[in-house]
Amino acid sequence: MVAGLKGKMKGREESTVIKNIFEGFVGTMTEERTETLLQTQQFRLERILSSGQRTPPGQWYDQETNEWVVLLSGNSGLRFEDETGVYVMRRGDSIQIPAHRRHRVEWTDPEEKTVWLALHY
Repeated sequence: MVAGLKGKMKGREESTVIKNIFEGFVGTMTEERTETLLQTQQFRLERILSSGQRTPPGQWYDQETNEWVVLLSGNSGLRFEDETGVYVMRRGDSIQIPAHRRHRVEWTDPEEKTVWLALHY
């Protein structure tokens, strides 16, 4: 299998590289990792890797943009400031978070690596 393909498109050279969305976990992760995969003026697509991390106590995310997030692997618990319960997310679950809706990650699975895709728009 070819790992990358290089060729000319419309008079300029471009490269295409295949990447695996689940790669990137190296040993024990002490901190969550966020990587921007694609970005335009209209949106930003991020991959987030978690392994038992959570939002620090007393801290809430309050974002300027809407966010749609899908959990590709692992499990997590999300809490919204205006609600008392925790939303448990499992592989394949997605949720829409409106701009300025304060939220936090209560927990991520320490046994199974958690991979998120987050679309900010």
